[in-house]
Amino acid sequence: MTDETRQTDTGAPAQATPGKAGAARGALLGAMFLMATSAIGPGFITQTTVFTAQLGAAFAFAILVSILVDIAVQLNVWRVIGVSGMRAQELANTVLPGAGYFLAALVVLGGLVFNIGNIGGTALGTNAMFGLDVKIGGAISALIAIAIFLSKRAGIAMDRIVVVLGVVMIAMVLYAAVVSGPPVGEALRQTVLPDEVDFLIITTLIGGTVGGYITYAGAHRLVDSGITGPEHVRDITRGSVTGILVTGVMRTLLFLAVLGVVAGGVTLAADNPPASAFQAALGDVGVRVFGIILWAASITSVIGASYTSVSFLSGFSPRLEARRNLVTVGFIVFSAAIYLALGQAPVTLLVVAGALNGLILPVGFAIILWVAARRIDLLRGYRYPKWLLAVGAAVWVLTVYLGWNSLGGIADLL
Repeated sequence: MTDETRQTDTGAPAQATPGKAGAARGALLGAMFLMATSAIGPGFITQTTVFTAQLGAAFAFAILVSILVDIAVQLNVWRVIGVSGMRAQELANTVLPGAGYFLAALVVLGGLVFNIGNIGGTALGTNAMFGLDVKIGGAISALIAIAIFLSKRAGIAMDRIVVVLGVVMIAMVLYAAVVSGPPVGEALRQTVLPDEVDFLIITTLIGGTVGGYITYAGAHRLVDSGITGPEHVRDITRGSVTGILVTGVMRTLLFLAVLGVVAGGVTLAADNPPASAFQAALGDVGVRVFGIILWAASITSVIGASYTSVSFLSGFSPRLEARRNLVTVGFIVFSAAIYLALGQAPVTLLVVAGALNGLILPVGFAIILWVAARRIDLLRGYRYPKWLLAVGAAVWVLTVYLGWNSLGGIADLL
């Protein structure tokens, strides 16, 4: 499928003419924050709280590893998909017929599991804000996400919402981090010299930030917006790096906010540890602040998971492509129905989903690296930087190793 015939998520042909420069910048900003807010989802908020309580300052090392892996993965994924102008499953089918269907099945399955956790995160957020029953809060939040994709300008609405909510999350977590007074010096020391290293925690964190559908969220948004080709390499690189920096800042601030509470000797509540951490740091208002942060992270992740998962399906059928918004709505409805029927604790769902996505990552990333190394024709003659390919290959080996080590741990979580 060429750029001229590529359909956007609203069903209209993508255009990237000079007269649309403002729209292109908005789409690029939206792609950055779609990637960042998908990574900074409810899973990471829950994982940060639970794992910080478990490891203390040593959790900083896991965060550092996840950031480094994030950088290597997203730079390669955005570069290959953005330059080629092809979605990941299209590249996979071109390289090895049938591989795209296999990759799509993995991503959609992981996206579904993760989306159940995302809706569970919105439920926890509304519960913290308003005291709503978790099922009612999850249902209302799902309806809000559905309304976005039913709007006439769904793409623009999605871009603006993820940017605004992303900024809100960072501002509120920064406030909590300052008030909680974390031991910054100890955190810095254990970033490079940790007292404890847990492979399952590292794999779960990576899976929750660059695993599964999250790997492709921003890059697929670029393709749908028409920002593709070797002439856009600078925009593609700037977008991926900026998104990574947003994610890294949010991770660090959230970790410090929770660390300040844990280091002060507070025991977090087992039924909702993140809410109790913010309450300990900010008092009663902290529960409301936490609710806003968690809901914002969760609803943007519902948007990102649904949009990206459906982008893997719609490319296989012109009819699905033309009705992508409706298919996305169906994906949200199905995810919400499973959550409402399951009734399982959202905390468990979020942790398990992150670990599962960590196992999906090596498969799709291997295809991306193969295209970078061997298929210059798919990259429109663009000569891929050898240093970037080498870094990507090293990280791929790490993801395989971490995924293998997590197999036994996932069984324990389940």
